Amino acid sequence: MRGSTAKFYEWLDSSHTSTFPEGPGIWICGDCHVGNLGLVANAKGEVTIEIRDLDQTVIGNPADDVIRFGLSLAMSARDSNLPGVTTAKLLEQLMLGYEQVFLKTDHAMTKTAKPAAVAIAMKQAMARSWKQLANERIGGISPEIPLGKRFWPLKKMEHAAIADLFAQDGLDELTTSLRHDGSDLSINVIDAAY
Repeated sequence: MRGSTAKFYEWLDSSHTSTFPEGPGIWICGDCHVGNLGLVANAKGEVTIEIRDLDQTVIGNPADDVIRFGLSLAMSARDSNLPGVTTAKLLEQLMLGYEQVFLKTDHAMTKTAKPAAVAIAMKQAMARSWKQLANERIGGISPEIPLGKRFWPLKKMEHAAIADLFAQDGLDELTTSLRHDGSDLSINVIDAAY
């Protein structure tokens, strides 16, 4: 269930849904698990840890994201051989963090200090270059994604759809806003894979 969105929703569909809370229909990630958390920067250069994979975003029950993330968190803790009490504390903190958003107190709206492990991970990630990430993820800085075990080719229709997406007006400003110096920048799609 942690690694497959389809399996998770099959399980959710087959469960007694009356046992799950029903929230209002809002935009949810749809694929909320630990692997989809990461560093996200805004145009001001401020970095936070957020959900960064939104390709399965839908309007749905927010409980679906919380349940999926909780399951993923518990499985990651178990894979790390953490004791059961630690897993319970992680899930408790997940629920407290989620509930905190709905509180109208000043305390709930202020930024809390990051745990040391989170601050260290963010500092290390921010110091990494594109070349380091490319070497780790695609085996080099070549503009061609190596196909095989990790990546599969796209169909011609999918390549065309990606090219059309990046050709939209205004998208170049959005995608280059973090390093925009005022000069005209354009986006070229070099390669794509699944």
